[in-house]
Amino acid sequence: MSDSPAVDLAALRAEALECVRCPLARSRKQVVFGEGNPDAGLLLVGEAPGGDEDAQGHPFLGAAGKNLDRFLAEIGLDRSDVYIANVVMCRPPGNRPARRAEMVACASYLDDQIRLIEPRVVIALGAAPTKRFLGMEATVAGSRGRSHRIGRAVLVPTYHPSPLSLNRAPERRRLIQADFLLAKGLANRDL
Repeated sequence: MSDSPAVDLAALRAEALECVRCPLARSRKQVVFGEGNPDAGLLLVGEAPGGDEDAQGHPFLGAAGKNLDRFLAEIGLDRSDVYIANVVMCRPPGNRPARRAEMVACASYLDDQIRLIEPRVVIALGAAPTKRFLGMEATVAGSRGRSHRIGRAVLVPTYHPSPLSLNRAPERRRLIQADFLLAKGLANRDL
């Protein structure tokens, strides 16, 4: 380990790009490692890459990425201020939900990113990251709207910013906005 999170993240990324820990390695186009500010106080964690992310190698692109950018802008931030990662770094076939074994295979990569970045607040974007941090019985509906201690950071669960999710339940936009405001407030104060 060096004294620089950026250097250590680059080394971890190089290792992850060669990962074959689970069957997703056979169907992926590329590993989608986390990216953003290595000194971020706020880390956002999604479930897994989709088709756009798999093709381009960056997290949260496409329509969900545009919604994420809007939610960040509403609290005065953009991607350069935060770090964005996923529970699973390879696209599940057909965009199916990530399986528990796939989450376990990627767990150390996400844990290491969190350890290196040392965020004050982690936003769990959707069901998979909420379960990853709070247990398999946890739900976004039952966990959101408040913070949860996870190690040295605080977790704020919220709904995934996918257009499909927001179209099915339009009130979710207001709930996600509230969760992002909560996360920003927690990131800005001494924890």
